[in-house]
Amino acid sequence: MEEYHRHCDEVGFSVDEVHNIVKECVDGVLGGEDYNHNKINQWTASIVEQSLTHLVKLGKAYKYIVTCAVVQRSAYGFHTASSCFWDTTSDGTCTVRWENRTMNCIVNVFAVAIVL
Repeated sequence: MEEYHRHCDEVGFSVDEVHNIVKECVDGVLGGEDYNHNKINQWTASIVEQSLTHLVKLGKAYKYIVTCAVVQRSAYGFHTASSCFWDTTSDGTCTVRWENRTMNCIVNVFAVAIVL
């Protein structure tokens, strides 16, 4: 991922804004694709790197953690959970669920406010 440094003083986590950014990244990487085990590492790396790049460019005072899981669709489903202990007035999280006929993708974004 390219380095991007910028003075950030805006704090305000917008779930809708983050959801739209991540969904565009996932659509751009996985849209039109069928599940292919050999491409999973490339796809997940692209999704998290693109998401982080766009989130940082918002210029908000956050540290971001982005995770991505892609699994082949099956009758067994796919379940995940997360929990955070933080300041709910400034920190935030967003989960994006994406699927097509051959795979499921879950992207989690955790945003921790930088307080100086």
